[in-house]
Amino acid sequence: MQIQVLKSKIHRVKVTQADLNYIGSVTIDLNLMEASGLIEHEKVQVVNVNNGERLETYVIKGKRGSGTICLNGPAARKVELGDIVIIISYALMDYEEAKKFKPSIIFPNEKNKLN
Repeated sequence: MQIQVLKSKIHRVKVTQADLNYIGSVTIDLNLMEASGLIEHEKVQVVNVNNGERLETYVIKGKRGSGTICLNGPAARKVELGDIVIIISYALMDYEEAKKFKPSIIFPNEKNKLN
């Protein structure tokens, strides 16, 4: 049996940009991507703490050290600058493997930087 489990989470980062006229996705600072184990083009769920919106999109690399969290395309309508979001990815794995798996969870500071 295969089950879906939490793989990566960037917990409570601030939205720094929203670009309605971009093709789509969420741009994430490369430092945050690497620390959380996310890769470019990976599917993620974005949960907005401020308004309860939940959406799915994919990741694109942002400038390293920039703190960028930018919702692009239609997703830009689901956030306001300064909103707090949680970015989550899941993995499909064997049930026994999943019981031993440890997700990568990071807690950036208020400037979207790692301490």
